[in-house]
Amino acid sequence: MDLLLESKNFISNQNIKISGSKSETNRVQLLQILFPDLIIENASDSDDSSVMKQCLQSNLIIKDVHHAGTAMRFLVSYYSTQKNNEVVLTGSSRMKERPIQILVDALKQLDADISYVEKEGFPPLRIKGKEITKNQVEINADVSSQYISSLMLIAPALQNGLEIHLKGNVTSIPYINMTLQILQTLGIEASFKENRIKISPTSKLKSNQFVVESDWSSASYFYSIMALSPINSQVTLSYFKQNSLQGDAVLAKIYQDFGVETIFKDDSIILKKVNDPIKNHVIYDLNNSPDIAQTIIVSCLGLGITCDLSGLHTLKIKETDRLQALKNELEKFGAEIEITDETIQLKNKVSFSSNIVEIATYQDHRMAMAFAPLAFKQKIKIKEAEVVSKSYPNFWNDMKQIGIVSQ
Repeated sequence: MDLLLESKNFISNQNIKISGSKSETNRVQLLQILFPDLIIENASDSDDSSVMKQCLQSNLIIKDVHHAGTAMRFLVSYYSTQKNNEVVLTGSSRMKERPIQILVDALKQLDADISYVEKEGFPPLRIKGKEITKNQVEINADVSSQYISSLMLIAPALQNGLEIHLKGNVTSIPYINMTLQILQTLGIEASFKENRIKISPTSKLKSNQFVVESDWSSASYFYSIMALSPINSQVTLSYFKQNSLQGDAVLAKIYQDFGVETIFKDDSIILKKVNDPIKNHVIYDLNNSPDIAQTIIVSCLGLGITCDLSGLHTLKIKETDRLQALKNELEKFGAEIEITDETIQLKNKVSFSSNIVEIATYQDHRMAMAFAPLAFKQKIKIKEAEVVSKSYPNFWNDMKQIGIVSQ
């Protein structure tokens, strides 16, 4: 499904309810299987979370996570601990290109029984579950924090808990802290000091209820829209907390540079455009929040601001190579883009026209959503627009509510 988008005016003062965080939901869904008394509220309605839930509840030997990278990484650890249970964990063609060896090697240190069905180092995987008694593991921490969170989530259900030694510079620390704080909120004894994570074995949770906060990554597209909107425009988003577990909550600070103020009120945030951007050039290190890079650089393009974004080494192993994908699509507007393995630069200001620009999405939900706000500047056609269901199924309906219409 392709969508031709355009917008003449932002419709102000709308109230949008954003689904629960996919990151939080997938973590607590796994914990709910390990501790069945756990009750989850405001869970994500994303494809990724639905796929993970289906895999956890299915009795089939073959578990297909499709495009859901978080599900793949979390389920590898989970099924390694399920005694006398053999599964094959597979996914889409892109999933079979996404590396998994660092996590598999870590689990093999614990004597997990995992083998590669096709290509060494990549899914699909054959996993023969067994009782894990070892409690010391070492893992490279500079590739993906999801590998670390995967180990952390199974740790409280292991006979002797788990101590994880992190090697190298730790990437996406907020996501590790999210996992840690979820465990602690449920009453599980867990600590993260220097490069060592220690989690004690737990037989029963002290708290059996968890309310999932709405997804800050999804909120990022409304920040971008507000940045491109007239002064005094505003929108209300729920349900959000001022002391969020999510690293992408840094949006509230970053978008001050673009004239957007964040007001926390009750369980909501009010985004208000208070002034035009003061800076002509911005520099951000997004090592702790790489998923908002696409949104930020598109905002900069729309505002006529140049930017240098770094800390993006994980983007090359996402649903697509996001750095190359951004370069390809931004250049269609006349942007001069330079990329390395971990950085992207927007080096010029562009002029928008009456032409229609087609945006390829590369089966990546964030490509579709990040470019949508540019409909306030120029007509754009989003190819394979249905890909947004991976994390935000109601996205296009919410866009219509605030003035971005499709033909």
